[in-house]
Amino acid sequence: MAEEHDFDAGDFADDLAAMTDDELFALMQTLEQESENVAVEAGETSDVFARIALVETAIEDRFPGQLLAPYKEWQQRRTTV
Repeated sequence: MAEEHDFDAGDFADDLAAMTDDELFALMQTLEQESENVAVEAGETSDVFARIALVETAIEDRFPGQLLAPYKEWQQRRTTV
């Protein structure tokens, strides 16, 4: 899995900064789904959890003091539409 070994946190963070809120939230949702499929043994070599942490930080930076509430609200809006 070359993609996991080529992960560059700085580049990824730059990409996150350029995303709209909806794009950021959709990425978080995708990463959460991917994390459910990561085998326990592969957890230390997978970059999914590092990506989730960076997305969480980006959300918290955009919405200071709200933690992940905007993301959770976005999820609820999407399930009721």
